[in-house]
Amino acid sequence: MDRWNSGLTLFFSLLVEAFPFLLLGVTFSSVLLFFIDERRLIQLIPKHPMLGALIGSMIGFLFPVCECGNVPVARRLLVQGAPTSTAIGFLLAAPTVNPIVFWATWTAFRDQPEIVFMRIGFSLFIATIVGWVFSSQKDVRPLLNPAVARAMPKVERRSPAEATSPLLQSGTFLIGQPGKTYQLDGSLLQSVAIGENPVLSKSWRDRLRLVMENIILELRELGGILILGTAIASLVQVAIPRDLVLSLGQGPISSIVVMMFLAWIVSICSTVDAFFALSFASTFTTGSLLAFLVFGPMIDLKNLALLTSVFRTRAIAYLFILAGQLAFLLALLVNLYWG
Repeated sequence: MDRWNSGLTLFFSLLVEAFPFLLLGVTFSSVLLFFIDERRLIQLIPKHPMLGALIGSMIGFLFPVCECGNVPVARRLLVQGAPTSTAIGFLLAAPTVNPIVFWATWTAFRDQPEIVFMRIGFSLFIATIVGWVFSSQKDVRPLLNPAVARAMPKVERRSPAEATSPLLQSGTFLIGQPGKTYQLDGSLLQSVAIGENPVLSKSWRDRLRLVMENIILELRELGGILILGTAIASLVQVAIPRDLVLSLGQGPISSIVVMMFLAWIVSICSTVDAFFALSFASTFTTGSLLAFLVFGPMIDLKNLALLTSVFRTRAIAYLFILAGQLAFLLALLVNLYWG
């Protein structure tokens, strides 16, 4: 009974901790949708895959969201035609590479400033490399959730035999300028005739109303996934004794593996995970602490559920493997050569 009580307490604590940041991400993505011409912003992003991934990884400094709030923003970037490398870079780096997390990590590890700066540097490096790798996929739609893939702007030209009239497609449509229609696919506004966002011509009152409607739609979709992922993370965490985790964290390799697994299971928000890692500072290696702080915000059990709203299972597996391998190698180098 005590374990069930602990699991229930953990479930609500994780949910209460994560939901405000999910709300922040959903609100920000809705503002992008209804108040900003995202296409002009996206045009400023470098077309070079490596530079695009680096810029995407650094956007978190301007828009601080955690691993619960970065998913809807990354989804908006993909839908509006941002380079895949930029969206992936933002998705992986934004939960860590932002001023809020920097301040929280500095507060927890002020006696070890190298951990603070290596956490930011390693996160930037991994997000940029993974984003660059994903850019090699010319057409990323096969890796995306079908709803997201349908909402992305069409870049390829199709033959007349393959073309389908928008009026024959399912969904809800908005009437725009003469000769143009705009499809509202769930919580994603899709311009069937690619051009300026038609909502930008509406009054501020109408925009605010549409923002609230879109926030409710996305919270209904992502909130359910968040609750499911949080429940799984809570159940798994209370089933693993803490003493067992501590006994495995002595070696340069085993400690990294344990802390990466712990980061995946615990699913603590990146704004407070530094204080959790600090409790292991006296018994775990520096590299393993960094592995926890870098890998956890990128791919954790709670975040995996949210990622299904953007990617197919195969793409999530690619993200998990690539980010995990790079985090492990960097942490191992720290253990071997840093001390």
